[in-house]
This record gives sequence, C-alpha cells and structure tokens, in this order.
Amino acid sequence: MIKAGIIGASGYTGGELLRLLLNHPDVEPVLATSRSLAGKPVTETHRHLLDFLDLEYENPGMDEVRERCDVVFLAVPHKTAMNYVPELLDGKTKVIDLSADYRLEDGIFEKVYEVEHTDPGRHAVYGLPELHPEVSGESFIANPGCFPTGASLAAAPLAKAGLVELAVFDSKTGISGAGFKPGATSHYPNLAENVIAYKLTSHRHRAEIFQELNRLDANLNNINFTPQVVPSIRGILTTAHLFMKDRVSAEEVQDIFRDFYRGKPFVRLVEGVPSLTAVRGTNFCDIGFEVDPVTGRVVVISAIDNLVKGASGQAVQNMNLMLGLDETRGLWFAAAAP
Repeated sequence: MIKAGIIGASGYTGGELLRLLLNHPDVEPVLATSRSLAGKPVTETHRHLLDFLDLEYENPGMDEVRERCDVVFLAVPHKTAMNYVPELLDGKTKVIDLSADYRLEDGIFEKVYEVEHTDPGRHAVYGLPELHPEVSGESFIANPGCFPTGASLAAAPLAKAGLVELAVFDSKTGISGAGFKPGATSHYPNLAENVIAYKLTSHRHRAEIFQELNRLDANLNNINFTPQVVPSIRGILTTAHLFMKDRVSAEEVQDIFRDFYRGKPFVRLVEGVPSLTAVRGTNFCDIGFEVDPVTGRVVVISAIDNLVKGASGQAVQNMNLMLGLDETRGLWFAAAAP
C-alpha cells in the first residue's frame, strides 16, 4: 500500500483528503499533522470519519514525515508551504502542495501575495491534469486554486484554438471555499439569503487564470475575474463570457470542446446549464455552453465541487498520475444528489 501523509489535516481540505484516501484501493493514510491538535483523535474534528479512521494528530519533524510517507499533501495556508517543501523533497517522496506558494512564476507570486518567497526558483508542474499531461511521473506538483480550475477548464479549448479576444469570468462559490474559520463573507448571518461579491477586480486567483490561458494563447491578455459567495456549502459555478475574434457556430464550439477533452475522464460535456448538485462530492467538472446569436459571444458554464475537483480530489488525481496509477483510481463515483 502507498502510505500518505497530510500536513495541516484539520481543515476542510484535509478532511476531504482523508475521506478520499480512505476509499482509495491503493493508498493508506498514515499521518495527519496539526501543531495545535497534536495528540487528539482526528475524528474529533472530522466526525464524518468516525469508525473509518483511527489516527491521532501528530506534529513530527520533516525527516520523520519523509521516512513514513510515500506521498505528502500540504494542506497548509498560503505563504506557509514554502517552509516545508525544501525539507520534504528528497527525490523519493512525492509532494503535492495545495497552497498557492508554487503555482505562479517567480516574481508574479511576490507581487500577487505581497510576500517574499523563501524558496525561489523551485519548479513545480501546475497540477491541472487536463491541461498539463506532464504531471505524470513528477515528484512535486502545485495543485491549482479552486476558481482557476473551473475558469480555466471552461475557456481552455477556445483559448487554445486562438478564438478568444476577451474573457470575463463570474464565479459563484459555496461557503466552504473560505475555510474553517468564519469571516465577513462566510459568517452565516451575513450570507444567509444573500450573495456577496468581493475583490471585484483584485482577486489573487486571476493571476492563475491569466497564466494558464495566456500559456495556451499568448495573444489573449484581456482576462477578467470577479468572485461571489452564495449560501451553499459546496460548489463553484463559473460563467465564462468569451467574446470571439470571429463568429463561431454552436456546432463548431461543440467539436472544439469534444476534441480538446477527448480522453479526459473528469470533464463531462453536458447539454444546457450544468448543476452543482450533479458534481457535489465528486471530481467532475461539468461544462455546458450557448452561443449568443446577436453578439457572437460564447457563454460557457462550468460546475465543480470546490473541495474535490477544486482542491482535494484534484490532488488525488495528481497523486494517481504521479504514481503511475489510473487517474480515476479512488475517484470514480457519482455525486450525492439532490
């Protein structure tokens, strides 16, 4: 069995990683760390895992983590993972970082996150497998952000075809995306029966979306992103308004998407508008579109579970590819709907 460890396992992302790994036929979670909860049962914070998991939180050194684990997931806050990665990478242990610390190119990270990177120059493959097949066989992966996953997958086929002149993304996310501790945009009295838009033009994830789409089409520079929090626990529904250089038909768009995502098991092309309930708890990204006959705009909708395809599930998908397993291993199951 492949032995897996999670550094920073007490939050939503850590709990979802444990849930998925417990159901993986080839992996055993053997380590869950938390400095503040060391010595306490993991099921005190992740009660949904009661009777499935018999681990206590620990706070070992990185040498011990490497010795005990074949693969390590970093589920720690941004600006923290860079303190662990240099000690974990030994040429043998696979490392998947779910923070933003290694997603962006040198210089861009410092500008966006306004902090000095203490491990500059270290290369990590951006772990969006549908766009980065080079994930396979790598030892170190930077797991994408939740918003960039849904947005990039919605626009990538048309961007790769060089058809997009202007991209405008509007993403609505569930409360769990804000993490375990409530804030102004996630506290129940503020959000119930409400929709809260925030960081209208300055959200950090725009840099990732730009990086991925500009990589596919170096001439695509006009990329815009605004997020909103909705009173839902899970899910991100992204509306991509893609303004074309030339008019395209619905049939042409359909062919472009089918060709681009052929052989990509976790992207499902659906008729009409995708539903968050259809992807809840799964690693799927459902995509639907419509062509505006008046303006020629293509409206693409993507739906993901922010905790699975937007975080922990994608990390497991990356792990599978890194270890030479089928990428669907331990992830091929239907949503819990409604």
